[in-house]
Amino acid sequence: MVVELNNIFESFDKNLIFKNKSLLQTRYQPKDISYRDDQIKQIALVLAPVLRGERTSNLFLYGKTGTGKTLSIQHVRDELLKRVKNDSAYKLKIEYLNCKLKKVSDTEYRILSEIIKKLGGEVPATGLPTQSVYNKFIEIVDSEKQLVVLILDEVDQTTKKLSNDFLYNLIRLNSELSQSQISLVGISNNLTFLDELDPRVRSSLSEEEIVFPPYNALQLQEILRKRAKEVFKEGVIHDNGVITKCAAFAAREHGDARRALDLLRVAGELAERDGSTKILLKHIDIANEKIERDKILDVISSEPKQFQLVLHSIIQLSTKNIKESIFTGDVYNFYQDLCVKNKLEVLTQRRVSDIIQEFDMLGIINVRVISKGRGGRMREIKLAITKNILEKAKEIIRSSLNYE
Repeated sequence: MVVELNNIFESFDKNLIFKNKSLLQTRYQPKDISYRDDQIKQIALVLAPVLRGERTSNLFLYGKTGTGKTLSIQHVRDELLKRVKNDSAYKLKIEYLNCKLKKVSDTEYRILSEIIKKLGGEVPATGLPTQSVYNKFIEIVDSEKQLVVLILDEVDQTTKKLSNDFLYNLIRLNSELSQSQISLVGISNNLTFLDELDPRVRSSLSEEEIVFPPYNALQLQEILRKRAKEVFKEGVIHDNGVITKCAAFAAREHGDARRALDLLRVAGELAERDGSTKILLKHIDIANEKIERDKILDVISSEPKQFQLVLHSIIQLSTKNIKESIFTGDVYNFYQDLCVKNKLEVLTQRRVSDIIQEFDMLGIINVRVISKGRGGRMREIKLAITKNILEKAKEIIRSSLNYE
């Protein structure tokens, strides 16, 4: 065994594949953001007034995963902060928060305390009334003359897990500030996010919107070729079909550049484990299967219990009624019984419907709207998880919900 381990470690010492793998990591921020000049210019035009000490309009960025939304706003943020002079009459703070992170957006208290930390303050993890946390937020923001721009990534999670009131309350705080002002930049994969908000909340946001279109296959090929030159050693990508196939898989997934880069990274790792000096087409195929499996299982394990309860209901109904269609109403009835039996909170049918829509967006289920004429429309649900993933998904849910 020692000899085998030595052979493995020595083969990795040679490093035949990667020149700089870190350039394929999610946290890497390239200087050149391809095919997003128009969107970056629009963001800059909306946010530029902060350089004169003026509060800007609230801005919302929309687009599917991996379309450059977060990269683009972070690029503009960095350029703005470079231009603010130390002797300016006001301070500019631009803070980024991912609202989907676990233990951040579960409660209003937690998300506010996280923002307060980013602004240099501190509140206990629990124990204070929520209004006290709002007061602390006002106190720290208004302690000096400043403009605060809050970038809330996955902002739709705040309304899914909290309520419409959170965004409304955050914006309304401007009326209580004497020295400072707050602007919001919301980032969402859900193109209809604002349409689903309470009209009162939407009117208070006074928002501007920028939509990021998905990358097409040719654009993804160009992005991959540029990055591959910096990442891999010469000759590692010998077959042009490797880049083409990577781009094709990602284009099928809503033009997701992040997915394309992940595919290339995982394929490189697989080639390295094979002892190969080149990335082959088979490595792309295996990488695609692995990423698909890992993505679905990660989503299932990281979602809140209520999401897992809804998915558990869909899985149970789908496996019991193999030949019959299941609809949103069937899922809600099963879910409701499950919650009552286990003495858990029961969400409204509308909220469960939103969760089902999110599962559809993630590719865990397929939803098809069926018209019933005067009877209205129904949403037919089909489980999209493959058999090899399904058992692992059931195991994760059983463990999380403490089911036998």
